Amino acid sequence: MPTADFAILLSELAQADQLRSRRLVTSPQDASMIVDGERVMSFASNDYLGLANHPRVVEAAMRALKRYGLGAAASHMVTGHMQPHHDLEIRLAEFLGLPKALLFSSGYAANLGILTALAGRGDTVFADKLNHACLNDGAILSRASFKRYAHNDVAKLEILLAAAPVGGRKVIATDAVFSMDGDIAPLAALLALAEQHNALLVIDDAHGFGVLGYRGKGVLELLNLKSERIVYMATLGKAAGGYGAFVAGHEDMIEWIMQTARTYLFATATPPAIAAAMLVSLDVMTEDHERRRHLRTLIDFFSDSLKLQYAKAPFSQTAIQPIIVGDNATAIAFSEALRERHMLVPAIRPPTVPAGTARLRVSLSANHTTDDVFDLVTAITDIEVLLLRQDQR
Repeated sequence: MPTADFAILLSELAQADQLRSRRLVTSPQDASMIVDGERVMSFASNDYLGLANHPRVVEAAMRALKRYGLGAAASHMVTGHMQPHHDLEIRLAEFLGLPKALLFSSGYAANLGILTALAGRGDTVFADKLNHACLNDGAILSRASFKRYAHNDVAKLEILLAAAPVGGRKVIATDAVFSMDGDIAPLAALLALAEQHNALLVIDDAHGFGVLGYRGKGVLELLNLKSERIVYMATLGKAAGGYGAFVAGHEDMIEWIMQTARTYLFATATPPAIAAAMLVSLDVMTEDHERRRHLRTLIDFFSDSLKLQYAKAPFSQTAIQPIIVGDNATAIAFSEALRERHMLVPAIRPPTVPAGTARLRVSLSANHTTDDVFDLVTAITDIEVLLLRQDQR
């Protein structure tokens, strides 16, 4: 393809209002941030508990930098598996009440590694149509048969499971909290199907870990889920405020993933200072229940206070609160209007979400105050009437 063709492709993205740009942040992650040189109230971050710049977490990273240096310099299987990594894996397993945990460099790498380790030719992966891209990519790379069912459609999944070839491994893969809608998968029903059809259940709890459950243990605690069939993945870059991810579950299964997952075997281990910081982040998550309580208060306040006339706000009991406006141009205009009021709320467009469901994605954090959320609700209500009333004419 001639390089000039890329200009045409980029122009087509722009015409479809799908061209994206990066924002330059020059302050620590917090409720109030400096973005592109301007102080804004950010409702765009996944730092749900406000731990990305927590003093104890930052101090732990600094101490570890002095002791262990910056980089791990090798993969875990060579010389990159350092004491903080080892301690964090043990602590994560204990925190969740699971036999064994394994660190990955990112949630994307984790899901690619998990699914390619657990499934292959002759096997079948079943996935919710609104799963995160990394679960889809992992299923495709596994070379297993890839079957997708309509969002949270347990009945359709049951039909697909029953029709799967005899003899191959079956793997159900799902987000726990869906990243663009904020709703929670029917995991109890999915686990029941896994038991009935001798399948594994891969749960991506990236947006639930640290937030859901009284102790922050995510969907496993919230829904009281226990089974050797569960392969539990969560990230450390959201509620934990750091970077990386992990998978936890039955000891033999995690050992198999460690031995065969290419995104684990052939990737340099994360900096040991990050692992050390995440150990302290777990301490804060465990000790400071007030952060989750306050976030819960903000979620309820936002949901109860927001009264829309034209846009749609699907029910969400999580920190992710979508406001669906429909077309890409309106979503961009809505986001820009909020930015003029010094509020940062991203416009999410296809292919991240299905066509016709462009939206604002509001992310709430324990670092926000009730006044912050009140100001956001007021702004959204005013702008919605101005923007979408025009569209109705």
